Amino acid sequence: MSRTVFAVVGCGLIGCKRIASLPVGGVLKYVFDIVPMNAERAARMVKYPVIVASSMQSILEDKSVDVVVIATTHGELIPIAIQAVESGHHVLIEKPGGISLDDIQRLKRSVSSTKLKVHIGFNHRFHPALLEAKSIMDSNKYGKLLWMRGRYGHGGRIGYEKEWRLNKSQSGGGEFVDQGSHLVDLCRFLSGDVELVFSEIQTAFWDTEVEDNVFFALKPKTGGFAWMHASWTEWKNMFSLEVTLENAKIDISGLGGSYGVETLKLYEMQPEMGPPPSTTTTWVESDASWTLEIEDLIAHINNQDHIPVGTTIDSAIAVWEIIEKAYSK
Repeated sequence: MSRTVFAVVGCGLIGCKRIASLPVGGVLKYVFDIVPMNAERAARMVKYPVIVASSMQSILEDKSVDVVVIATTHGELIPIAIQAVESGHHVLIEKPGGISLDDIQRLKRSVSSTKLKVHIGFNHRFHPALLEAKSIMDSNKYGKLLWMRGRYGHGGRIGYEKEWRLNKSQSGGGEFVDQGSHLVDLCRFLSGDVELVFSEIQTAFWDTEVEDNVFFALKPKTGGFAWMHASWTEWKNMFSLEVTLENAKIDISGLGGSYGVETLKLYEMQPEMGPPPSTTTTWVESDASWTLEIEDLIAHINNQDHIPVGTTIDSAIAVWEIIEKAYSK
């Protein structure tokens, strides 16, 4: 396709981030939100006319729309995505892609008989520090993976327990679904398939039906170990991921913005061992992961041989298998 035509469904914080991150050559034709004011505000984000759709149907019937970006609450993601696929559109769905494993599997069945591309918005794969870590690990320069240790969290706010993310019927789960799913996806991105070997789910602070903290351990099938903690009681936003290889350690902190400057420190073991020298790389520019993720989807659409970096339906299924195994314990 010479240019990619987008429609964005769901014009809250994330939907607006998607609009702001449309790549060069991308054209936003429609916006839609159940709150018209949100859609109208989103339409004003670009410097050309955008149709504020009065219904989903007008978007689905327009064959000029290449990609439907869906950024609604979790419970609406799959129903809208299936409608979009059945109408012949490629889709980018925000993570976690739905509210259950069954949700994602229903979407896979809808796509299986088509040539349409569907990606799930686990944009952290496209942060430069994570891409660099992946490159270092894939080079095999420093030997095999020994272990990973990750922490990801934020704090709530007054009334947080009444918001939709803490309503299981709308969200599918608590902090494991919210930020824990990113940690599972990053483990799989860096090390390949993993299995759940331990989980501890806690509702430690918020009086809700979903968890506010989750501790879990994953075992990559290629070797090594991963220990993770996702928290809604961190109070100060934080992201940390350490990767220890046989002869080096990768230490990533920050995701930009309120999570702090994105930084990767590489500690390289010397023959004499002892304290290793380190190299520090920082990325102070604005977060480009959202744009890179959409560009990856476009490349996948345009090139049948393109191996996507982004999260496909099968990868999202693998994430949900881990989450539901933990929930079933």
